[in-house]
Amino acid sequence: MGLLLLLASALLTSHFHTGSQVDAQTAFTIRSVRLTIEPGTDVARGTDVTVRCQAAVSSSGQETLTREYTIYKEGIVVYTKTTSSSEDFLYPLSEARASNSGKYKCKVSIQSRSLESNAEKLTVTGLSDPVLHLKKGVVTEGEDVTVRCTAPGETGSFFFYFYDNSKEIYGVQANTNQTETTLHFATGIHRVHCTYTVFILPDSFKSNKSNTVNVSVKELSIMPFLKVSPQSMIYEGDRLNISCSVRGYLPSSESIELHLSRENDLLSTGYSEISHSMLAPANVPELRFECRLTSGNVVKVVTNNVPVTELFSTPTLTVSPAEVFQREKMMLTCKSQRYATERINESELTYTLDPEERARPTMSRGVFLSTAPPEDINYTCTAEAKGIKKQSQALALRPKVSVSTPFISVLGTAILGQTIQIHCDTAKGSLPINYTLIKGYEPVAWKTVHLFSEKAVFSITINKTEDIKQYMCAAANSHRGELLGERLSANVIEPLTWATLSAVPDLDDLSEGQQLHLICKVKGSMPVTFKWYRVGSAIPLNITTVQQKHKDYHVPVLSKEHNGQYYCEATNPAHIMVRSEELSIEVRLALWKKALIGGMILLVVSLLVLAMCVLHYKSKRGKREGAAELSVKPSSPKSDDTLTVSLTRDTEVYNAATVKVDRAVVSVWTERKPETAVDEESSMVSNEPDVEYTEVVHPRSSDPARAPPRKGTDTVYSELQNAPQGAADLHDYGSVEYAELNSEQPETAQRHPEVSGCQDLPVPVD
Repeated sequence: MGLLLLLASALLTSHFHTGSQVDAQTAFTIRSVRLTIEPGTDVARGTDVTVRCQAAVSSSGQETLTREYTIYKEGIVVYTKTTSSSEDFLYPLSEARASNSGKYKCKVSIQSRSLESNAEKLTVTGLSDPVLHLKKGVVTEGEDVTVRCTAPGETGSFFFYFYDNSKEIYGVQANTNQTETTLHFATGIHRVHCTYTVFILPDSFKSNKSNTVNVSVKELSIMPFLKVSPQSMIYEGDRLNISCSVRGYLPSSESIELHLSRENDLLSTGYSEISHSMLAPANVPELRFECRLTSGNVVKVVTNNVPVTELFSTPTLTVSPAEVFQREKMMLTCKSQRYATERINESELTYTLDPEERARPTMSRGVFLSTAPPEDINYTCTAEAKGIKKQSQALALRPKVSVSTPFISVLGTAILGQTIQIHCDTAKGSLPINYTLIKGYEPVAWKTVHLFSEKAVFSITINKTEDIKQYMCAAANSHRGELLGERLSANVIEPLTWATLSAVPDLDDLSEGQQLHLICKVKGSMPVTFKWYRVGSAIPLNITTVQQKHKDYHVPVLSKEHNGQYYCEATNPAHIMVRSEELSIEVRLALWKKALIGGMILLVVSLLVLAMCVLHYKSKRGKREGAAELSVKPSSPKSDDTLTVSLTRDTEVYNAATVKVDRAVVSVWTERKPETAVDEESSMVSNEPDVEYTEVVHPRSSDPARAPPRKGTDTVYSELQNAPQGAADLHDYGSVEYAELNSEQPETAQRHPEVSGCQDLPVPVD
C-alpha cells in the first residue's frame, strides 16, 4: 500500500513539473477581443439572438491555452465559461424578450492576462399582451373581487395597473410576470382591464391593454333612514328631533353601525336606531344632517337639509354724533331691523351694551347715553328673544382729539427776497385738520391735512425783515371753531451784498517783521463764513465762521514771501458768495536791514576811497622812486661822443611821463610845472636855478654791428641841472641820453591816459 502511494505521488509530481515547464515555455499575446450580436442589435420579441465573443490570440508553442470567457450585461456578469477551444464563444438568447435588452460586453482571460471587447447594445422590441382573470364576475354590494394580471413569457421587474371603465384604480409592483389583488366596486356594471410596464434600466417598456372583464355588483336591500321633526317652518330657537335607523334585510352576518352627524359634529352613534334633540341655532340659515350605515365594506349614506327661518335679525350698533370728541356726550343705539312677528313682538326683544359700565340705558329701548372716553374703545350690543342671542359687529369708537393751539415755523432757512416755506402744525388733534395762514389779521391761504404723512406748508416771499412777524396759523378739526396760534418768530437771513478787504497797518508802511491784519468786512446777516485767498492759489489761507460782519486774517511776522495780491470771499446761510477786490501787499526791508545795508555801503565807499588814496600815494611815490633809479654812467669806450643813461623801469617812466596829443610825443621834461602847483618838491627846490634842456643831435654810427637804424628821428636830450642841496659832490652831469619811448611802446601809453593829469617831476636820488 505504501509503495502504491509513493508511486502515485511521483507520477503527480512529474506531471506538475511537466505542466509548469510547458506553461513556462509557451509565449502568447491576446491581440483583440470582439463582440457581435446576431442577427442584429435591434430585434423583435421572440427572436433567437446569439452574442458572439471572438478572441484573436497568438502563441509560440503547440500547447493549447486555456481561455476564460465572461459575458457582461450593463456591467454585471451574466455568464462565465472556461474552455481550451480557440473557436468563437457563443452566448445564446432563445426567444429574446424585452428583459434581454441592454449593453453587452465580453472579456477573455488567459493565465494572468485579459482583454475586454467593445460594448454592443441589444434592443428587443415588443411585449406580450397581458391577461386579466377574475374569480367571480357577479358580486353583491360590499363583496371583494379577486383579480389577476399576467405578462406571458416576460421577465424582469414589473409594475401592474388595473382600470375600471378606463380609469386607473390600482397599481402594484411585482418581481414576477403576474400579480393578484382584491378590488372593491360600487353597485353597477364595471369594465375592468390591466396593463404592465417592464423596467430594464435605464429604459422601461409599456405593454398593450389586456382583455376586458365585466364585473356586476348588486345593491343590498338594506338602507339608512333619516327623519327630522318638525319637518317645515323651523325658526331659530325651535326644538328639533332627529332620528337615524336601518331599513331592509342584511343577508350576511356582518354587523351594522349607524352614525348621525351635522356637518363636522358627530351627534350620535348606534347599531339599529339612534336619535338626537337640539335647538335650531341662530344665524344658521340651513342645517345639514347625515345618517351613515356601515357594514363591512358596505357604506351607505343619507342626508337631509333643513332650512331655518330667522327669528330676528342681527342688531346693529350706531353712535351719534358721527364724529365724537373726547369727553363729549354721545348716544349709542342698538337695534334689530327685522323680527318674526308671528312668533315674537318687539317688547320681547331685550338689548344689552358691552361694556355696560360706560353707558346708561334710556327710556327708549336699545338707546344708551355715555361720555366719549379719552382712549379708543370697542362697543358691542346683544339682542335676545326666546333664548336666542345675537351679537352685533363691534363698533370701533375712536374719539377724536380736539386740536391744540397751532404753532408756526419756517422749514429750512428764511432768506430775504426768496420764497420760504411756512409750516403750520399742532401738538395733538385728530385728522382731518384745517389750517389757515393769516398775515396781519387777514387769511391768505388754507390747507386741509387728511393723512399723518401730510404737512400744512405754505409758500410765501419776504421782502422786508419785519414782515416775517405778521404771519400766524389757525387750526380747527371740529365745529367748535378755530384756535389761533402765536405770530411767527424767525430769523430772516439777509444775503451778503458786498465785501471789502483792508489792511492794518497801512499798505505804504509794511516792512519785514511787522504784523499784518487783513480785515474782511461784509454787509448782510450773520453768521458769516470768511475765506482769505492769495491770487494764484485755489486753496484758502484761512476759513472761519463768526457771528459778526467782519473778521481779520492775522500774519504775525511779515516777510518778502508775503508779497502778492490778496482777496477775501464770504458767505452766510443765504449761500450767496461775495468777493472783495484784490489787495496788493509789498513788504519792504526791515529798518535794521536798511541801516545795516547803509553802513555796509558807507564802509565799502570808505574802503574804496582809502584804497584810491593809497593807490594814488603809491603811484606818486613809485614815480619818484622810478626817476631816482635813473643813474648817470660814462659813455662806453666805443662811443666817445655820447653818454648812455640806463633806464630801469622804462615802461613806468614812459607811462607816467608822456602824453600823446595830436600824434606828437611830448616829454615831461619839455614842460614846466604850472606855477600854481604847490607840492613838497617845489618847496624843496624853490631856491635852485631852473633846469635847462638842450637837444643834441648825434650822428648815427656806421658800425655794422649796431642795430639797424630805426625809421624816424632819434632825439637825444641832455640835462643840465644844478646839484641839489646836500649833494655838493656832484659837480657836473655827463651827457645823458634818453631813448624816445613814445614810438617804442604805444600800447602802454594808450592804457594810462589819465596819468597825465596828476604827474610830477622826478626827485633826484640821493
